[in-house]
Amino acid sequence: MRHDLRGGWGNVVVAGCTRRKAPTTIPLPALDLYQGSCLPQLRMRVGDQPDRRRQVFILSAKHGLVPADQALLPYDLPLTHGRACELRPLVMQALMDRFQAGGLPAEILLILEPLYLVPLADLMAIPKRPRLRWVPDGHNWNEASAILDEWGWA
Repeated sequence: MRHDLRGGWGNVVVAGCTRRKAPTTIPLPALDLYQGSCLPQLRMRVGDQPDRRRQVFILSAKHGLVPADQALLPYDLPLTHGRACELRPLVMQALMDRFQAGGLPAEILLILEPLYLVPLADLMAIPKRPRLRWVPDGHNWNEASAILDEWGWA
């Protein structure tokens, strides 16, 4: 697999899933399903802009890395260290598939709790990897918002 990729699809946000989910019996886009942490603010920021939504991913304890618009049903599966380790190869493969299709982003904003870094650990091994910016507490929206402002995500 080729790892030295540069593309023009812009910066990327990866947010951790949350325990609170919309009560629904029909699948909802991942960005609309999760209700906790910074996801309501992120959802308001990207709105229904398809180009922005394509740049947002949710790291789900059950599903791994999912695009913002992937339809999901509510579930109850907390992320444990064991599960984080199980997800690691799946998440890396999903990222590399995305990077192969569209090139490496310049920056990736990670808005997630520390345990969610485990499935993303292999990002550090990519030569010429994107700049990684981490907001460790999803409730610190001001920090994440400032980065999105820098990116021009008004």
